[in-house]
Amino acid sequence: MTTEALATTTAVEAALGEASEGDRISREQALLLFGHGGLGPLLRAAAFVRHLSKGSTVTYSKKVFLPLTHLCRDYCGYCTFRADPASDDDPFMTPQEVLELAEAGRQAGCKEALFSLGDQPERVFPEAKKFLRKQGFERTLEYLAAMTQLVRDEIGLLPHSNPGVMDASDLKHLKESNVSLGLMLETTSLRLRQTRGPHWKAPDKVPSIRLKTIEEAGRLSIAFTTGILIGIGETVEERVDSLLAIRDLDERYGHIQEVIVQPFRAKPETRMADADEPPTDDLLRTLAIARLIFGGDMNIQSPPNLLSSDFPVLLEAGMNDWGGISPVTKDFINPEAAWPQISFLKEKTAAAGFVLRERLAIYPEFSSRPGFVDEHVQPCLQRLQGQNGYARTE
Repeated sequence: MTTEALATTTAVEAALGEASEGDRISREQALLLFGHGGLGPLLRAAAFVRHLSKGSTVTYSKKVFLPLTHLCRDYCGYCTFRADPASDDDPFMTPQEVLELAEAGRQAGCKEALFSLGDQPERVFPEAKKFLRKQGFERTLEYLAAMTQLVRDEIGLLPHSNPGVMDASDLKHLKESNVSLGLMLETTSLRLRQTRGPHWKAPDKVPSIRLKTIEEAGRLSIAFTTGILIGIGETVEERVDSLLAIRDLDERYGHIQEVIVQPFRAKPETRMADADEPPTDDLLRTLAIARLIFGGDMNIQSPPNLLSSDFPVLLEAGMNDWGGISPVTKDFINPEAAWPQISFLKEKTAAAGFVLRERLAIYPEFSSRPGFVDEHVQPCLQRLQGQNGYARTE
């Protein structure tokens, strides 16, 4: 072994050793492990760090997925969720449709109402403006706030919304009806916004704007979900920098309740239909490094439906949450990828040596922190919350 190779091996072992003792790895160490760390030792270190804080518990949230509108002013190169207006359809779910779908979720035992929607469609589509004004609103985020309040009060589910970019006033308003909020950072790479890139013609995918939303949520003590999308053309350095940008905000405000590592999946009729998907080993390595970047206390998630029947292997990489699983609705973001049945998820999680527990749309460690749950949401939370802050299951 050359002197250089020996030095690299020693540095890799030192990084894994420090991480196993509870130290969060640096940018330099993360890049070293990406480039030179063996996958087996890396996975073992991540699993060990996860176990120290989370034990054998793996969580999920039983949700109903409400796609409030598919209209979006962004044209990302990989997205099939967004749509342009159709002449024969309402551009948004109506209040009655929202209530009916939320009630179906409640009947199926769901406790989370996940609202997903396109970003600021009223800024480019007259059809969106017309619908909103007919309902008595000017902006999509105002309508969202009303619909989340409706579901909270009439159906008794806990709303969690992913509406795109929000400013401080929008976040404050939505906190009154949502138990948590989310916005995927996806990447800090400006390079991916170049012509024909994945974020070309996507004005709301400017990294600084998305980071500002996440920061404002921290200032307002909102339990927040964010994460990265891997395999869309980013470099390893850009991937690590995206994770570190999230960590920096969490260190300042302590409000990030979970970090998602989501693999890109190619979809027909998109600009990236023929792009290569990240291999499973790449996803595992990224998950493990995310665990070592954030340490044991952070909740790390990767969606099981995006790995098909192979999803239990994700547990080897230090993650501890499967995300939202719906017994009622499909994954409208990835409609080709069916959710695993919850009984099957429980079986496979147990076979890997873990205990599956149902959580709410806010993690137990955040629901008990002063200032994180608005007084208008608190009664709904108390009805659905059981032992130790997890979901009431009886």
